[in-house]
Amino acid sequence: MNIERIDLYHITQRLVSPFVTSFGPQQQRDCLLVAIHADGLTGWGECVATNDPGYSYETVGTAWHVLSDFLIPALAGRSLDGPEALAPSLAFVRGHPLAKAALDQAVWDLAAQREGLSFAALLARPYAEGPRARVKVGVSIGIQPSIERTVEVIGAYVAAGYGRIKLKIKPGHDVALARAARAAFPDLPIMLDANSAFRLEDAPTFQAMDDLNLLMLEQPLGYEDIYDHSRLRPLIQTPLCLDESIHSADHARYALAIGACDIINVKPSRVAGWTEARRIHDLCRAADMSLWVGGMLETGVGRAAQLALAALPGFTLPGDISATDRYYERDITAPFTLNREDSTLTVPDGPGLGVAIDFDQLAAVTLRRESFAG
Repeated sequence: MNIERIDLYHITQRLVSPFVTSFGPQQQRDCLLVAIHADGLTGWGECVATNDPGYSYETVGTAWHVLSDFLIPALAGRSLDGPEALAPSLAFVRGHPLAKAALDQAVWDLAAQREGLSFAALLARPYAEGPRARVKVGVSIGIQPSIERTVEVIGAYVAAGYGRIKLKIKPGHDVALARAARAAFPDLPIMLDANSAFRLEDAPTFQAMDDLNLLMLEQPLGYEDIYDHSRLRPLIQTPLCLDESIHSADHARYALAIGACDIINVKPSRVAGWTEARRIHDLCRAADMSLWVGGMLETGVGRAAQLALAALPGFTLPGDISATDRYYERDITAPFTLNREDSTLTVPDGPGLGVAIDFDQLAAVTLRRESFAG
């Protein structure tokens, strides 16, 4: 593909309700979009960095800088064989996976459009099974003002059709919350996400929840840690999931080698894109490691690509890819709607991402735009 121009957008959208984690509350969601124009086609990608360096050291500000000053100039005007050729072209920039993932997604979108395939079909080409048409999803519930309010919110999402619930926890907001949720919903798949808020010395807190039959405990310890998780794992009965610690297929390999987890949450943006995410999928599938796709409050551009990844055969657990109305009243694409009968979202099957940009809405939410020609 011959890359003629790349457009970079900084957009902002208000969430339908505040999303509160151990990092703090989020009401406004900023992100960056890239549009790569090549061979008469346009591929779209989303950079999920936000305003604050909480989940990641990257922010919209740093990502704009790295994309506009380094990554995009390295691609604009160049010829690229396909998605697998992108990473070597960007290797001169160390780190910054969220910025790189936006370009990776857009190149996959272009490659799929060029072949007349959906993003999911092209990504799944190596596998005999092909992509799923629908994928199981759950919903992530931020920290609420009270346990009672949390139970009410769970009930509302269950009534809406969600079949798996994730609760955010932090020190002091953990055991009692989990017990109340389990008492109210005895058979509901429930998982807890600590976003690295605890230490190994807090193992007794997790042991106190061993009898609750939780689906998993996600990233309780340090955001770069693998080793201490391997020490925690034999101390608890709840399956242990890694998220922030896994930045590449190599990190997944390290986790497998020392028995650091039972499950891995693959966020394609966290691992610099779908090319590396598929490598992690292949590695973990061969090792019989359970996988699911995490979310970062994406627009429809990112959500379509998440669904394509989650449609691969190795992703066997429900992902955090909730319907659009969980986050936005009006998005920049047509909304994704929950299939209430089985808690699934339908994977787009049109060429590329399979979603159309609402350019009027995109203009309304754009704070800054810049174009880069070769």
